[in-house]
Amino acid sequence: MKGSRSLPVFSVAEKWWAASMQRQVPPGCALAATMASFQDAVRKLNTLQTNASYLEQAKQQRGDPQKQMEAMELFLARSGVQVEDLDQLNIIHVTGTKGKGSTCAFTERILRNYGLKTGFFSSPHLVQVRERIRINGQPISRELFTTHFWRLYHRLEETQDDSCVSMPAYFRFLTLMAFHVFLQEKVDLAVVEVGIGGAYDSTNIIRKPVVCGVSSLGMDHTSLLGDTVEKIAWQKGGIF
Repeated sequence: MKGSRSLPVFSVAEKWWAASMQRQVPPGCALAATMASFQDAVRKLNTLQTNASYLEQAKQQRGDPQKQMEAMELFLARSGVQVEDLDQLNIIHVTGTKGKGSTCAFTERILRNYGLKTGFFSSPHLVQVRERIRINGQPISRELFTTHFWRLYHRLEETQDDSCVSMPAYFRFLTLMAFHVFLQEKVDLAVVEVGIGGAYDSTNIIRKPVVCGVSSLGMDHTSLLGDTVEKIAWQKGGIF
């Protein structure tokens, strides 16, 4: 369900792929080591704060939601990227209650067919977490995921101190990782789907989207976004 953001785990397909690689690749082979490292990366990702606990925390901090954006900016800076660096990306930012994922997928496919190198960030994933970050319509490889995950994770570890939370929550971490991938891969354009709401969503650290889109609105996450369509529309409109 689109509104559900429970903590992902290894899928049956991922476990099968790992087992088959272990059978086919001799011990010590670089591919086997890469897969092990990928598995370690996903396990470590799954130890980050769950979306459910993040939502509960967000409810408690609702009185000052701007803190959410300030925290995201701090995480971005600690990761080695400044908000100004994101201005290099041509981003289509899409929110809504229903259909925002499909809108992003259609948009990315159309632009890719025109010859653009595209990035795509969406959630949740269906089978593999790599589906959330795509280049030219394809989930990033296990090798690329592993490389960017550990680089970002270690960078955040190295820059933590008593004044800041050591690690971002699951969705925030993947948002940061997506920006790093898009910058390194030098995509012509990135389609970015909002997680929840818009105004205070972690993706709204984007300052200069080239286009903003809003799919159909409805009553969802009312404890965070408000109990009327008007209040929810204000939250969604926060990406403009």
